[in-house]
Amino acid sequence: MNRLGRITLVVGLLAVVLMAFRVSWNALSDVARAIGADSTAALLYPIVVDGLMALALVATLVLTGTDRTFALGVLATYTIASLLLNYVHGLIPALHTASIQWGRLADWAPANWALVLLATSLPVGSIYFGSDLVAKVLHHNPESADSGEAACAESGSQQADEQATRSRSDQAASAPEQLTKSTSVKVAEAPVPRPTVADGSVPAPRPPRSAAAAESTGAAPRRATGRVPATAKPTADRTRTDAEVLDEARRLTADWSDDRLSAERLRSALRIGQNRARALRDKLQAERTGQAEPLDGPDEATSQRQRELDTAAVGTA
Repeated sequence: MNRLGRITLVVGLLAVVLMAFRVSWNALSDVARAIGADSTAALLYPIVVDGLMALALVATLVLTGTDRTFALGVLATYTIASLLLNYVHGLIPALHTASIQWGRLADWAPANWALVLLATSLPVGSIYFGSDLVAKVLHHNPESADSGEAACAESGSQQADEQATRSRSDQAASAPEQLTKSTSVKVAEAPVPRPTVADGSVPAPRPPRSAAAAESTGAAPRRATGRVPATAKPTADRTRTDAEVLDEARRLTADWSDDRLSAERLRSALRIGQNRARALRDKLQAERTGQAEPLDGPDEATSQRQRELDTAAVGTA
């Protein structure tokens, strides 16, 4: 709405309020004369009631918080009182005559007493409530009210942030404990694979590491991932037969000279034991010389001489 529209709206509102005030003026003046007010008091009585209503309305627009609630209560109370007095003025035709100086506001005595008490207490209430509203409006500081609301909002947001931070820290602290417990249980429950040997003998299974030992060392146990395929294991971890070792040695030493063919080289290249390397060396030397010897039974003298050579070579190295 532009400025002209706003001005028109305010002017129209003022016109309606003035006309309504004039209509209510007649009724409240007659009620004032009925309770014993003189002509001057009857003329000012409507201002006491309807005027305080206008003041309370302005205070409602300015004040905030509990002060605004108080202003709304005053506005509602005087609005109901003015409506009730206008209603009584419409029910009693004797109040409409200008010559009446005093009359009853109701035929029933208790109702008449209550109405007279209401009509006579409104001026006193206007003094008290009007002064209180004006004092509240004069001492009202919009900046302090806004800063108070902002401080409340900021404190609420800070509390929410602190709660969120505490919840995240609690979750972060509980996550490693849950992970350690769950992995410990998995390690304890994971089956231990039992490798088999070519001759059919079953080696003793390696005892699993307990959860208590893992917790005592302070390191989180690794999660069990299942049995590793035999093809994925290194050569040293798999049990090879003599035939497999011999075939691999033949391929490895095909381009070796007789001087390089030693038990120490075979042991390092094939990752086998010393005795097995010596027997394999004798077998390969026998194949090269055309004198086939059994793998498990080489000539003792030749083996002893070769051992001495190997020992001398190792000492020289």
